[in-house]
Amino acid sequence: MPEKSKSAGIKSWPQDDRPREKLLQKGAGALSSSELLAILLRTGVEGNSAIDLARQIMEKFGTFRNMSHIDMREWKKFKGLGPAKIAQIQAALEIGKRFREDELRPTQQKITSAQDVVNMIMPQMRDLKTEVFKVVYLNSNNRIIEISDAAAGTVNQAMPIVREIIHAALQKFAAAIICVHNHPSANIVPSPEDKKFTGELSAAGKLLGVNVLDHIIIGDGNFFSFADEGLMAR
Repeated sequence: MPEKSKSAGIKSWPQDDRPREKLLQKGAGALSSSELLAILLRTGVEGNSAIDLARQIMEKFGTFRNMSHIDMREWKKFKGLGPAKIAQIQAALEIGKRFREDELRPTQQKITSAQDVVNMIMPQMRDLKTEVFKVVYLNSNNRIIEISDAAAGTVNQAMPIVREIIHAALQKFAAAIICVHNHPSANIVPSPEDKKFTGELSAAGKLLGVNVLDHIIIGDGNFFSFADEGLMAR
């Protein structure tokens, strides 16, 4: 490949070396991460082509996953990245995340283990900087009815209210639920609050005919399951 000067625009490159043309001719899989990002950026700034800018971004953040939760102030440090380009990148990252979720969550998927739930939810929760609490609502055959957020914040400050979770389960005609929340610290050991909440929710569910199957804590690539550890009240 001929060497290109830093100031050279992509249009001056040989056609086979241009990211967009390369994608159309060889498929997206043939492109590097920097080339894929350059297509989103479309243009660079004087002295820096889109591919130069893309390489700078990749050098700083390393992977697309690392970009997912970068503070807006970090993005604005790059010369040539305005609100429109930042929005395009963030939209593409979110599409990739949702594609993964859709791939792992076909309609009415049956849940047979904590790992089934983790496979679906970990991609969107493992890198979050705040605590998010989700509830998986299941029918009598343990097939998914819906997965929805219950609360955001820290466990201490925004512990989901047991009554509201059970009420939502009854409204959705759910026979069972699985609760999932992340620990931004990546430490998956349940806190005393986690244990207290799990016990209270299980008791309320039993009283109202909603089976609380599990409470899962998501870390960075690992998880803790109350059910797997034999800690769910029966």
